[in-house]
Amino acid sequence: MKLIFGVMLLAGAAPAFAQSQGTPLFASDAPIRLSIQGPISLIAKNAEDSTVPRDGTMALVGSPEVHAVRLTPRGISRRRKETCSFPPLRVELARPAAATSLLAGQRRLKLVTHCRSSAGFQQHTLLEYSAYRIFNLLTPLSYRVRLASIDYLEPNGRNYASRVGFFIEDTDDVARRNGLREAVVGDRIASALLEPRQAARVALFQYMIGNLDWSMRAGPQGEGCCHNSRLLSGQGSALVPLPYDFDYSGLVDAPYAVPPEAFKIRSVRSRVYQGYCRNNGEALAAAAEFRSRRPAIEAMFAQIPSMEPRTRKDALSYLAKFFEDISSDEATRTRVLKSCI
Repeated sequence: MKLIFGVMLLAGAAPAFAQSQGTPLFASDAPIRLSIQGPISLIAKNAEDSTVPRDGTMALVGSPEVHAVRLTPRGISRRRKETCSFPPLRVELARPAAATSLLAGQRRLKLVTHCRSSAGFQQHTLLEYSAYRIFNLLTPLSYRVRLASIDYLEPNGRNYASRVGFFIEDTDDVARRNGLREAVVGDRIASALLEPRQAARVALFQYMIGNLDWSMRAGPQGEGCCHNSRLLSGQGSALVPLPYDFDYSGLVDAPYAVPPEAFKIRSVRSRVYQGYCRNNGEALAAAAEFRSRRPAIEAMFAQIPSMEPRTRKDALSYLAKFFEDISSDEATRTRVLKSCI
């Protein structure tokens, strides 16, 4: 199955910090086409039990570029066989790309893959991609992503699969283009240390997409902060949270996604606000930002190639309920902020 992509061009949000264009791979939203060749079936078969890097190559279609790479399964839940038959990958370039290359400045890339081979999972991948794009439209303090049509090839050239996936920008690159740096902290931080405006924006965005699988102030013991979030810092002491990994959200609605046990809800489609009460003023300002960006957010869905009309319709319907919840300051207070923590 071959996937042909058109070009997507969207305006970005106004920067809140000093911002640069970033690396070439994430400077555009135009989808790319590439092939990844290596022991693909072996990687997929052993993803749950082995994270041994495997040698391979990555070639950009329409370009003479062929890069030697090391391919490693990554993630936690999506490496489990009962969840996914194909894992997310870390693609590490064996040597630096030329300054003229699309991959200039890249070293270790996170690749979100299709999880399972059915057409439905292609739609879930595109929906997770759309979650990143929504947050890009709200703030440059977000991970950029690049959609790709990928042919996975065995060492003998046999086609293992052709599927959609997307690359995620490295945290250091997000920090650099925003004039910040990645923060080094322990397993937990106080909520008072978070930059209030970005903290409120992140919490409202997570409510928007129906995601509860995150924390911007705590992570697994011994692994550092935070859960499905990273923190940036600048000259001041405030920490800027960056959210990622949205496959357990109601917007994506993956078949394997279930709500965390701590929440008394039956479906990930149910929204629960997990923002901090101390940031309610900033949350009201963020809600106004979200309302102003609604036309751009809705237009973005129409420009995602290979997204089926039904998928698009369901996503927009799900988001419409969110926009009802924040339709005014009063609605935001009574429908959203009342459950702040």
